[in-house]
Amino acid sequence: MTKLHTLAALAAGIALTGVAFVLAIGAFDTNHAAARTADVDADLLNDARSNFQPLPKDMATPEFPITPSRVELGRKLFFDPRISVDGTVSCARCHQPALYGTDGLPKARGAHDKLNPRNVPTILNAALQFKAHWRGDRENVEDEAKQVLIGPFSFINPDYASAMARLKAIPGYADLFRKEFAGDPDPVTPDHWAKAIGAFERTLVTPSRFDAFLAGDAGALSPEERTGLRKFIDTGCIACHNGADVGGGIFQKFGIVEDYWTATGSQQPDKGRFDVTHDPQDTYVFKVPSLRNVAMTPPYFHDGSVRSLPEAVRIMAKVQLGRALSDQDTADIVAFLGSLTGKLPQGFVDAPILPASGFDVSQTEAPQQQR
Repeated sequence: MTKLHTLAALAAGIALTGVAFVLAIGAFDTNHAAARTADVDADLLNDARSNFQPLPKDMATPEFPITPSRVELGRKLFFDPRISVDGTVSCARCHQPALYGTDGLPKARGAHDKLNPRNVPTILNAALQFKAHWRGDRENVEDEAKQVLIGPFSFINPDYASAMARLKAIPGYADLFRKEFAGDPDPVTPDHWAKAIGAFERTLVTPSRFDAFLAGDAGALSPEERTGLRKFIDTGCIACHNGADVGGGIFQKFGIVEDYWTATGSQQPDKGRFDVTHDPQDTYVFKVPSLRNVAMTPPYFHDGSVRSLPEAVRIMAKVQLGRALSDQDTADIVAFLGSLTGKLPQGFVDAPILPASGFDVSQTEAPQQQR
């Protein structure tokens, strides 16, 4: 081999070595970046698991167990409007499956088109919450189901006896109640109505991609959603919105930093829980709502005063935390909230066939005055 050939071979070897070195450095950088990303994802998952829990398969308790027969009876009652004073209002009128368990209105309307004082929260996952209603004036979903029978803004029956008379007048229900509550000489009662509807509502669980993330699947959330989760945690939203239902576990004043109505544009400030307890400390205090399925349940807040989720996020950061979110921060948090949208239970999506019976117009009462 000539000296020229030797030099050429040496140069080629050096070049190949250089290429290999560059490739090795590139691979190191890639692997290092991947490891760094994995560390970040692991930290985020640990923080998330410290503040949230996956949804359970159902929301039964020892006090309120569920059985297939009780759930099916409750499902029928949930969708039946004939127990209301004018035959137009069922639980499903305000908690519509197509609207993720809400009605899409700022404030719901009951029998005789009576305007409710507050927005309807979703019924989905609601049995996980420590109280029912915005002001916490119902103990649980069973208590809510019972009191709605005589509620002045909902079914508006004058008393429980009238409501049960409507129920007993529908052929088919008596046998279903007798089978479900065997041994009770009068099985068609407000308490049994409440237990049946409560059993159905305790099946309305909507696991989402966020639950898969909590189970360890980092890829269940997009990079933007993971960024939003980090900002949701670091901004301080988790102080109130935590647990399996991402809220629903405490009472909190709406407007800690400044009056809420200055941001929401609410025309008539609601004193909230004060009207229940008459304790000045409860002025403007409400139950913290769940954020499960929040992207699907506008309008927002107790009075339905805000139609846009990004605007609701900005307002909460401002009046609760004194934070002014950038457009990017808001978009990232909204992206995370979208990961809380779950699949609707099929038994909720599909309305059941009800016992056949026409509504008895002769029993219709005049609209009741507000109590």
